[in-house]
Amino acid sequence: MDRDDPAYRGQADYSPGFLQIYDGLVLGVFARFVWRMSTGDLVRMYREQIRPNHLDVGPGTGYFLEHAGLPDGSRVTIVDPNPNVLRHVRHRLDRLDVTAVEADVLKPLPTLGPFESAALGGVIHCLPGPMERKAVAVEHIARVLAPDGVFFGHTILGQSAVHTRLGRRLLAIVNKRGTFDNLDDTEAGLRAILAGSFREVDLRSDRATATFVAKRPVDVATPPGSSPSRAPLTHAGPDGH
Repeated sequence: MDRDDPAYRGQADYSPGFLQIYDGLVLGVFARFVWRMSTGDLVRMYREQIRPNHLDVGPGTGYFLEHAGLPDGSRVTIVDPNPNVLRHVRHRLDRLDVTAVEADVLKPLPTLGPFESAALGGVIHCLPGPMERKAVAVEHIARVLAPDGVFFGHTILGQSAVHTRLGRRLLAIVNKRGTFDNLDDTEAGLRAILAGSFREVDLRSDRATATFVAKRPVDVATPPGSSPSRAPLTHAGPDGH
């Protein structure tokens, strides 16, 4: 991803070193003490919603995919603009049939689909705002989802949410740095962008965070001149390459 791309800062910190400490720091300390989010609940959501031939956009370290209960050899496609993330997750999920795609979800996805399930976990709060702009990411996922597929994920809400004093301080820091762009992200705004691409939306907020499950994607025509082009896919077999 080009450094001048508006979405660059949201993924730039994912270096190999940071990915090594991510689970303990972000899914452990920050999730529990800053955002008051249950990692165990998110794992349960994955286990309940994930289906064969799954698409995971912004897979992080692959923690949730590893704990989703998928049988060995299950087909999973991971999408991220950061090659460090793709390499890390492919190595971690070497027991699965992984296809890695280097792409930005704010642009039409270079994947064929259709996928039976798709996840966007911990990504929306990193995308450049406003919420109306983030709606494009949801639209792009809806277009590659099967008509009976399920879309699920979670995000950290902005200033209108119920944050602790520490949470508000960190929220200001990461937004100033550009890691997050979610100060104006609201539950109502999230519901609106989900409802724009799905007929059935189950959205639940808990203090600083929100989780969602959406089904029945609407028929959205691809705008002229923006048809997804087929990009080279990297297939990861048992050796992770």
